[in-house]
Amino acid sequence: MKTPKLTVVGAGPGDPRLLTLKAIDALKNADVVLYDALVNESLLTYAEHAAEIVFVGKRKGYARYSQDEINEMIVQKAYTHGHVVRLKGGDPFVFGRGTEELVYASLYNLETESVPGISSALAVASGQNIPLTLRGNAESFWVITGTTKNKKLSDDVALAARSTATIVILMGMSHLPEIVQIFEKVGKSELPVAIIQNGTTPHEKIGVGRVKNIIEVVRNNKLTNPAIIVLGEVVNQRERILQIQAEHAFNSLIA
Repeated sequence: MKTPKLTVVGAGPGDPRLLTLKAIDALKNADVVLYDALVNESLLTYAEHAAEIVFVGKRKGYARYSQDEINEMIVQKAYTHGHVVRLKGGDPFVFGRGTEELVYASLYNLETESVPGISSALAVASGQNIPLTLRGNAESFWVITGTTKNKKLSDDVALAARSTATIVILMGMSHLPEIVQIFEKVGKSELPVAIIQNGTTPHEKIGVGRVKNIIEVVRNNKLTNPAIIVLGEVVNQRERILQIQAEHAFNSLIA
């Protein structure tokens, strides 16, 4: 009999090369893999051929399994198969409900382990040369869910808007007009904004503007979920780096 076990694993933001070595080890030793919608399916090749692979992802307006059903499946598969790997996009503990699943598994005496993943809140902005902190510019950053369990915009957005911090909003595209109103209300209509869709993947798209025109930018670039919203003066660093690179390229051509 195999020891019933749950390992909650962060799959990273989308680029399969950003998966950690510890996550690969967990997948190689899995008897069952339950994976989410935002997980790059190429990562499943790390699992043994005999492992059972089950898609349990959720999309807006559709969920193959409820969270309660996923919790029950984890326990059932662990006791019938052994090692269950719960593969989640990004980091399991950044709006990933990883804690809920670990707690449920622990109630049924499963051995548990967690493997951190690279969160899209950090990696996606970085991939576009947007720092979340910058000396003399941004001393901190907020990472906020754009949609709470009640399907409403988090009240923390209004608190963050009053700060000088960089603000990263996940799952906030459906509330973008409300986000714009909050920042305009505190006099930040000129604040730079970047919206990055499908970050770190070949399908990545970006739109950059300011609070006052970001909705138009989204419309013109046909941006939609999954995407992150980055608000702050740090967004300007992307353009600064692009300009320097363009100048170097131009100088090389005329040299």
